[in-house]
Amino acid sequence: MTTFLVLHGPNLNLTGDREPEIYGQLSLQAINERLFGWAEHRTIELRAFQSNHEGALIDSLHECRAWADGVVLNAGALTHYSFALRDAIAAIPIPVVEVHMSHVANREPFRHTSVIAPACSGQISGFGWFSYVLGLEALFRLAKGET
Repeated sequence: MTTFLVLHGPNLNLTGDREPEIYGQLSLQAINERLFGWAEHRTIELRAFQSNHEGALIDSLHECRAWADGVVLNAGALTHYSFALRDAIAAIPIPVVEVHMSHVANREPFRHTSVIAPACSGQISGFGWFSYVLGLEALFRLAKGET
């Protein structure tokens, strides 16, 4: 069975309350429920984890290399400066798709650069919570050798 990890970074636990005009009104729990529904229809095992701590995200990446076939990662603001997270992505032998709910290229200039992007298989942004579904679909196709 194919197994994916959805990894949510800092402040994403506040999704639905935090700047809903940017991140939408769905809570993180509601987003995860939709993602689990997507996975169930494809007989994919899905696990999700959120942390506000860089080290916990890095530990999750290290650990999932033993059981996951791919990762969808919304690293939040860590995207723009965490070389440690970038190195953790590069160190694992499974694909990682970077996702963002907002269209980062249309936001503040500091959000235009992703230091993790070069270590990722691809990047999706700007589709709200559905960015996660698009990331999972990309991983699913990678796992099937379709891309």
